[in-house]
Amino acid sequence: MIALIDYGMGNIRSVFKALETVGAQILITQNAEDIQKAKAIVLPGVGAFKDCMTNLSQLELLYVIKDEILKGKPYFGICLGMQILFTESEEFGICKGMDLLKGKVLRLNLPKEYKIPHMGWNMVRIKKKNKILESLLDNSYFYFVHSYYVIPDEPKVVAGVTDYGIEFTSIIQYENIFATQFHPEKSQKIGLKLLRNFVQQIR
Repeated sequence: MIALIDYGMGNIRSVFKALETVGAQILITQNAEDIQKAKAIVLPGVGAFKDCMTNLSQLELLYVIKDEILKGKPYFGICLGMQILFTESEEFGICKGMDLLKGKVLRLNLPKEYKIPHMGWNMVRIKKKNKILESLLDNSYFYFVHSYYVIPDEPKVVAGVTDYGIEFTSIIQYENIFATQFHPEKSQKIGLKLLRNFVQQIR
């Protein structure tokens, strides 16, 4: 069973449907015990970094999520679910993240011809292969919606990059942590393949 974290923000239902489509057993939850019992954690996100951290804290889920990840439980973070893994974000003032990975979350600062948020299909160049990216073609297109991006301190955690005025990290993979800046649940067949690969690793 996968614990799909509901912290009052984001696109829970579309992520649920996508995971269900690839054969996963999913429980939408705000309960710490469910997270502890689950085989894996998925944390999707749409919204502001600070609100996400506040909501998770108020639900008393921050500690249990961090603890389960540190114990080695597979984690898939989507968009904001990737950003909160890092040390801090500058969104609406400096806000501390989970600090499981060292690095910062910064606003896209781009030439005026680039619209913010970065929204739509864009190419992902794979930098580091892993089982979740297995059989996915390099330079595949995924769907993005974001105004902020992560700058990891450690290049070794970067599994994929995307260009939008600048080159930014679009896939993170480190040990049991996997996360994407793009939305696989909105990325049609290629996104479902990515989710299927994740599900198959935890059975």
